[in-house]
Amino acid sequence: MKIICIGRNYADHAKEMNSPVPKEPIFFMKPDTALHREVDFYLPDFTKDLHHEIEIVVKINKVGKNIEPQFASGYYTEIGLGIDFTARDIQKICKESGLPWEKAKAFDSSAVLSNTFIDKSKLDLTNLSFSLTNNGTVVQKGTTANMIFSIDQIIAHISKYVTLKVGDLIYTGTPEGVASVKIGDQLSGFIEDQKLFDLKVL
Repeated sequence: MKIICIGRNYADHAKEMNSPVPKEPIFFMKPDTALHREVDFYLPDFTKDLHHEIEIVVKINKVGKNIEPQFASGYYTEIGLGIDFTARDIQKICKESGLPWEKAKAFDSSAVLSNTFIDKSKLDLTNLSFSLTNNGTVVQKGTTANMIFSIDQIIAHISKYVTLKVGDLIYTGTPEGVASVKIGDQLSGFIEDQKLFDLKVL
């Protein structure tokens, strides 16, 4: 099982990160040890600036390579929700030094995933709303209508370079509003009005 994450897939998020809007999907990976499906999340002690990034997650359901965009919808049936946690302070140092920044993104438990997945046939994937609340206040809100690259375009692009296998997870990018979390925060993720996860930061 691979965890594949898309960077800068919402223009407003790229803007808030002072980054250019990409011309093709940008992707990176997290190891399987990054997957986190427990209720509580323990704030790692190696970062002083851990950011939440709420994302729609796609679960691949059959093997695919060099998938054409028009056929990509046949490679997934379920949609979930997750958080791509990012140690922003570590990422900044790595970027400034011209170094890879996996340790800012790929650390243990950095990929929160909902236990609940929704049948895609029940959703409008072209205009799907999702959000993250922190202690009951909405801190991130997005819609797939604002994706730079659609889910099917993402799948097609990734499969040019990496064979997709059953169970692979694709985190499709975060909207604007990323911010630090602290001990005591209660993070809740929603697709439309349905709550998919609750997470206590300890």
